[in-house]
Amino acid sequence: MPTDFIYLDHQATTPLAPEARDAMLPWLSGPESMGFANPHSMHKAGRAAAAAVEVAREQVAGLLPKGGRVIFTSGATEALNQAIRSVPRGTIAYSAIEHSAVVNAALASGAVVQELPVSAAGLVDPEADFAEGTGLVAVMQVNNEIGTIQPVARLAERAHAAGALFLCDAVQGAGKLAPPEEADLIAITAHKLYGPKGIGALWVRDGVKIASLIEGGGQEGGLRSGTLSPALCAGFGAAAALSKVRMEQDFQHLSGLASLARSILTRWTINGSETARWPGNLNLRLDGLNFPRLLSDCRQVAFSAGSACGSGTGAPSRVLSAIGLEPGQARNSIRLGFGRYTTRGDIEAACHAIETAAQAQGA
Repeated sequence: MPTDFIYLDHQATTPLAPEARDAMLPWLSGPESMGFANPHSMHKAGRAAAAAVEVAREQVAGLLPKGGRVIFTSGATEALNQAIRSVPRGTIAYSAIEHSAVVNAALASGAVVQELPVSAAGLVDPEADFAEGTGLVAVMQVNNEIGTIQPVARLAERAHAAGALFLCDAVQGAGKLAPPEEADLIAITAHKLYGPKGIGALWVRDGVKIASLIEGGGQEGGLRSGTLSPALCAGFGAAAALSKVRMEQDFQHLSGLASLARSILTRWTINGSETARWPGNLNLRLDGLNFPRLLSDCRQVAFSAGSACGSGTGAPSRVLSAIGLEPGQARNSIRLGFGRYTTRGDIEAACHAIETAAQAQGA
């Protein structure tokens, strides 16, 4: 990557932390060290790999509530699918701004679904009514497009009072905020907290029953068959441990970057709540903006119009539509995502480039 390239798309993915890379390397070595061994084999090399997996499991568990277990998956999409397909009965309620992994899995499950609306600030009403017979309520901790922090503690409390389980997509909050303590099921992924792609986890509260999603050799306690990668597990674990140590430091750093960005992009309107939000996410709009042209004119800055998962559809953002924006306003919006390694110089250069380019197109 060129040295003058500025990466501001941390909601899509984060760079691999050096500590995570270093933890992975021993398990990516050749035959001389046996680091490639299958962690499900019973010989010495396999047991060493299995031990590394369990160390990583404990490190990941350190980001999550007590009283549950961590099941490694290929990522949060798989974890969310497994959680949703495990619901034995009832309506599935989810917020209007949930990730497509939740929405599409719920629709594919055959269950009756209920969409919980959000306010213009991008927040679910913590007192929203659930349909009678609801078996699962799914609300994310931090929205991936607009950064709003949802009232998951109260929603989980009310879900339990209604006899339902509470599922939390904590992809954007894990390692950054305190975990959703009241949840029954939590999905996270490594590559959103400076770990490797290709691995995530489903946290399951003790006593909650879930079904297997992938059949085979019965790994992960019979709940997720398939050979685990010690390298991916080790990288995930190291990234999780580092995030826990740096949580407050990272929060303060990102808060400063957000304030700096807002001081430069003064003409832009923020989408979603000004206060109940993760500071590493700024979703902004400017009337008359042509996003494709802006992206072309700012080629040395990586930013987006919203979720990377839906970037190729051409349709207005479902999240921005849910908070009441007209299609034109949604298309006039950009998302800036800051991270641990983003500098103040990066923000100054990127925001000035974006503002200059927007002015040049008459926005």
